[in-house]
Amino acid sequence: MSPTSRERDNVRRRQDEWSARQALAREASLRRRRTIVAVVAGVIALALVSVAVVSVVASSREETAASPTPTASSAQPAPTGTPSGCPEPAATAAAPPVERTAPDPGLAEGRTWTGTIATSCGDLGVELDGAAAPAAVASFVALAGEDYFAGTPCHRLVTEGIFVLQCGDPTGTGTGGPGYEFGPVENAPQDDLYPAGAIAMARQGGNGESMGSQFFVVYEDSVIPSDAAGGYSVIGQVTSGLDVVESIAGAGVDGGGSDGPPEDPISLEQVSLQ
Repeated sequence: MSPTSRERDNVRRRQDEWSARQALAREASLRRRRTIVAVVAGVIALALVSVAVVSVVASSREETAASPTPTASSAQPAPTGTPSGCPEPAATAAAPPVERTAPDPGLAEGRTWTGTIATSCGDLGVELDGAAAPAAVASFVALAGEDYFAGTPCHRLVTEGIFVLQCGDPTGTGTGGPGYEFGPVENAPQDDLYPAGAIAMARQGGNGESMGSQFFVVYEDSVIPSDAAGGYSVIGQVTSGLDVVESIAGAGVDGGGSDGPPEDPISLEQVSLQ
């Protein structure tokens, strides 16, 4: 007997209900799989974060650990300059200490002094301005007159930021002097620009009364910032032979740095002024 219309409707309704239950079951299964995947991903991510934290802590320990003592090969880079060809200065005994007082600025006579700074690498012709820097020029003239500078090394070369060769310390350490100090700063450039060839007095930072015998020669235009004491007393200029200093600078700093003893040693032999 053929199914009635009601029976057919009941069959279709049961099929639809079964299909709906199957769809719900599939959706639930998908949700469970997505949850599992999310949990696994979270666990992996947490593990990765933990590894990253451990790595950072390990790196931090390495960076703050004491460095090994530098060896001869690792302490400084090798010199990269061009040798100047300057002969090794003759060894001289340090002069015994002498009682001195700063000379009267009147010794500079308010005039221009000309002369030569003879070095182990060649001569520098110089001109000093006794009118613009009387105290500093008087000191320089007095020390030159007693051969104070003979045999003193130029102990410091700077090749980065500023460009100077510093001389005039009989001890070669940067701490020596004639036994007196004087000041204040004279004839410092208002714009802090020291042109190539300038000769200026060295001093302690912030102390304009600490000048002695140390001076520096600028071999390339340099901006040297003033400090609380002002700038640096310019006593004159190199009129010839600046290439001697340039060749020393070209050879670089001993050990390959940018501030220290010159790779090619140079000493003052005599300073003659008139």
